[in-house]
Amino acid sequence: MQQESDVTRYLLAKPGAYADYPFGPDVRVFKVAGKVFALFDPSRQPVRINLKCEPMQALALRDMFCAIEPGYHMNKKHWNTITLDGTVPEGELLRLFDLSFELVVRGLPKAKRAGLLAP
Repeated sequence: MQQESDVTRYLLAKPGAYADYPFGPDVRVFKVAGKVFALFDPSRQPVRINLKCEPMQALALRDMFCAIEPGYHMNKKHWNTITLDGTVPEGELLRLFDLSFELVVRGLPKAKRAGLLAP
């Protein structure tokens, strides 16, 4: 999953997810209930996407994959930037996309979480 169109399609398939452009037309921001769970510049190749991550897991992933770095212009404790250059296996990428979404949804008030996560 290296094409921005595939990434966009996958992220927008999440319940309640939508794309926004609060930083202008160059940065596609994916939100759920008004909270960011992913963002990238679709014109940049290879795509570099910022995803939320649990702090200890974020550090471990940075050690395991050269394509995963501290989040660019984000809180480096909670965000990673992943270069989609083919070195991170697709299954791991999908897991990280899902994790970012789930972390954001879990942080929402209970009323807003309804229907956004699998039971």
